[in-house]
Amino acid sequence: MEPVIKVENISKKYILKHESSQSYSTLRDSITKGIKSAFSKPSVFLQRKSQEEFWALNHINFNIGQGDRVGIIGRNGAGKSTLLKILSRIVAPTTGRIEITGRVASLLEVGTGFHPELSGRENIFLNGSILGMDRGEIKRKFDEIVAFAEVEKFLDTPVKRYSSGMYVRLAFAVAAHLEPEIMIVDEVLAVGDSAFQKKCLGKMREVSGSGRTILFVSHNMAAIQNLCDKCIYLKNGEMVQQGKTDEVIPVYLRSSAASKLIDLTNRTDRMGNGAVRFTSLTLKDKNNFTVQNAQCGGYLKIELGIKTDASFDLSYLRVSLGIDDEFGQRITQLSNDVTDQIFEKIGVNNGTIEVEIPRLSLKRGDYTITLFCSLNGEIADWIQEASVISVEAGDFFNTGKLPEDSQGNFYVNHSFSLK
Repeated sequence: MEPVIKVENISKKYILKHESSQSYSTLRDSITKGIKSAFSKPSVFLQRKSQEEFWALNHINFNIGQGDRVGIIGRNGAGKSTLLKILSRIVAPTTGRIEITGRVASLLEVGTGFHPELSGRENIFLNGSILGMDRGEIKRKFDEIVAFAEVEKFLDTPVKRYSSGMYVRLAFAVAAHLEPEIMIVDEVLAVGDSAFQKKCLGKMREVSGSGRTILFVSHNMAAIQNLCDKCIYLKNGEMVQQGKTDEVIPVYLRSSAASKLIDLTNRTDRMGNGAVRFTSLTLKDKNNFTVQNAQCGGYLKIELGIKTDASFDLSYLRVSLGIDDEFGQRITQLSNDVTDQIFEKIGVNNGTIEVEIPRLSLKRGDYTITLFCSLNGEIADWIQEASVISVEAGDFFNTGKLPEDSQGNFYVNHSFSLK
């Protein structure tokens, strides 16, 4: 099957201009110059101008087929929005070429595609016309668009008076319901509340199910997992990887992973006799790669580096990790005592303790880890707030639906039945 989007060697260059004065002057200098200027010829204050090339995208290549749902991920400044603007023909690439087959509807940022002085009603017809639809087609979809956007009361109000949430609801409703062959959606959905985001994700799944193509940019990995079957990972304007979503997201989460290697050797605010000392904390994924963040519903291994003192009896080591929420409330504790996996004898000098979590149930957020260990009932090491672990959202229930983040700290695997 021929691709509906073909991107060949796309690059985009911007010219950044800098201005700097030749010198800095004090207030006294400025007053002196002012007095002198009254008795001399006018002078020109010279400035140095310099230019810098910035490549927002560099040699990007990919093909997208009909009905594909493609997530585009990467950190801020990776080039995601620039790529979507090129595909939406808002900006032109510096080099390379793109081929697009079919009508494209784009929702890139609040304010794009609507005329602020026109009412919501008028903008619906305007956008439909831009997409190449006749008035009859737009009328057939009109009531459905208004109902989805929930802006009935403000339909004849100029959109410049809409809140950002109202604006996005209407813009998305128009983009999704006027039947474009290709739908491009940026992180703009983050403006809406969680109920609206779920509604939009459901609509995009419905749209893709009818054979239409979707490109979706988001920092929410759960939303990408739920919607997209393929993924493109950009970093610093270059493509790092493309492929199946469940293969690309782990690569993204592993990026900049070195920052998650926590050095604990210099912590002086610790308790214990020193028979065992925690030296490091590292997060690993199921492939044993160091990761920057954990993901809800995913596998996580916490590696604890330790150093032992041979002058102590190194037997019956108990280890625990206390996990606190952002308010300092203890929400759970991991312990080898509870799992009956106490280490009866440990080696001398350096070693590693591995804590495996097959399916992380913590919801999205930041959590503080406190480390504790004891030998023969005596405290060996105790470090409060040893590390902060960031958890990304994920499809914990494997249902394709985003669980609510509003209540509680973690999810419980469960099911319902009617008898």
